[in-house]
Amino acid sequence: MIVTVTPNPSIDRTVTLPGRLVRGAVHRVQSVTTEPGGKGVNVARALALAGLDTIAVLPAGPHDPIVSALQFSCVPFYAVPIDGAVRTNLAITESDGTTTKINEPGAVIEAPALAALTRAILDRAAAARWVVLSGSLPPGIPDSWYADIVAQLQSYDCKVAVDTSDAPLAALAAGLATAAPDVIKPNAEELASLAGVDATMLEESLAQGNPDPVVDAARHLIDLGAKTVLATLGAAGALLVNDTGSWLATPPPIKPRSTVGAGDSSLAGYVRADVGGAQAPQRLQMAVAYGSAAAALPGSALPSPAQIDLDDVAVTSISPFPAGSTPAPAPPARP
Repeated sequence: MIVTVTPNPSIDRTVTLPGRLVRGAVHRVQSVTTEPGGKGVNVARALALAGLDTIAVLPAGPHDPIVSALQFSCVPFYAVPIDGAVRTNLAITESDGTTTKINEPGAVIEAPALAALTRAILDRAAAARWVVLSGSLPPGIPDSWYADIVAQLQSYDCKVAVDTSDAPLAALAAGLATAAPDVIKPNAEELASLAGVDATMLEESLAQGNPDPVVDAARHLIDLGAKTVLATLGAAGALLVNDTGSWLATPPPIKPRSTVGAGDSSLAGYVRADVGGAQAPQRLQMAVAYGSAAAALPGSALPSPAQIDLDDVAVTSISPFPAGSTPAPAPPARP
């Protein structure tokens, strides 16, 4: 069982334009899609498409539109009842794949609902192989909540991944010494913030073919206690760093159509590969294959296994490595 947790779920409405978005102009929409969303829900959707046993845990009222949307999409879920309505997020996608997101704050989560959500996670973690905690935190949930959940899961026999940003990510990083998830998935900007470096510098170094500053930034989190850092880097691919080595995976050339769900798909690919017994470089390869496939799809569509091409993702072992360690090979794998 893979449990995904989305404390701030959403109905994701994606509007596709035939050209560029121009501020103040009138636009004619090419297409509109609406899907149940939120980062953890997206991970669960991608895993369900791959036939994995998964359940999406989220707060939502029994008659909320996201409940019927999840039922329609055949994604197993457990909804903790709340009084407010799940938010609706808008993504505007241009013809070159550039995506502008307008996200609502989400429904307020009162203390009883938060306690019920925490219990729902811990109850399901007892039989889980992975617990994936994803997304922003809505009003009513403290910034430390992800860190608190990770600490409580330390005694459970499951792996934990966290994909969040801003204050919740900072709170998680502050507690890495005593309660570290198995995987943290920042993007380049989030990684730069945690490491105290300039995000533009990281992006420029990647553009110049030098991944070392990004490795150093990820290694900073490893030094703080993180077990594995999966840094998604957009068109540059993704970087994986753990205590045995560092790997960079570059994606195949694609025509980007929408970045909605691409990072979530990457994390789903990583978890899918891990469940299949893949080693670190192979997990990275699967992550980038999933992220690239998602970016090539329209709207908020997520890739199925038939749309994943591992052979087009190149994985390279890079330095630095801890003293005495040996880089692991990166053979192709199809878990």
